[in-house]
Amino acid sequence: MRYLTIAVLILAIAGCFTSASFAASPVQKATIENLRAGITGETTASAKYAAYAGKAREEGLVNVAVLFEAASKAEAIHAGNHRAVLEQMGETMGEITPKFEVKSTEENLKDAIKGESYEVASMYPKFIKAANASKSNTALLSFNYAFQTEQKHKALYEKALAALMDKKVDALPTTYLVCPTCGNTYDVQAPGRCGFCMTSKDRFTTFQ
Repeated sequence: MRYLTIAVLILAIAGCFTSASFAASPVQKATIENLRAGITGETTASAKYAAYAGKAREEGLVNVAVLFEAASKAEAIHAGNHRAVLEQMGETMGEITPKFEVKSTEENLKDAIKGESYEVASMYPKFIKAANASKSNTALLSFNYAFQTEQKHKALYEKALAALMDKKVDALPTTYLVCPTCGNTYDVQAPGRCGFCMTSKDRFTTFQ
């Protein structure tokens, strides 16, 4: 009877430690919520940029449309990466209904620059800091892929807007390449492997 009591006590203690080990800490909870916010933001951006691409084509701005299409694909990759990390953490994501308004291509580019600027200056730095604190390495990797890509998107949108304002849209690139692993986006000839994740160039998606 004595040994049975000790065994039960040991199991009870072990159960407590097991439960504690699986309980999300405050910093882990922050990363979980950041992943959900990231999925929502990237899913919305993907849908929005696809719609912006359609508007650019309507206005005869094919070069800008191709940029929006490539960026839309990259944002979808980011959303997928964030979702995969969230699910690895045993969490789920609810349904997302993207909300946005399509205006002129000039206005759409300005909106895209505003969104990318927020992600680069505020959103992803905050997410990365929290992921570092929680030692969530996969979340950190996913956030960094998106952060690095959004910096490039911001510059590409700024370049496109300047060309539009100067009536030099035809001088913009006509082809973009997107890495399927991290969303890295190239508007010039890409290297043999992605500069962010080392994925082989032959796996890139081409937009033109």
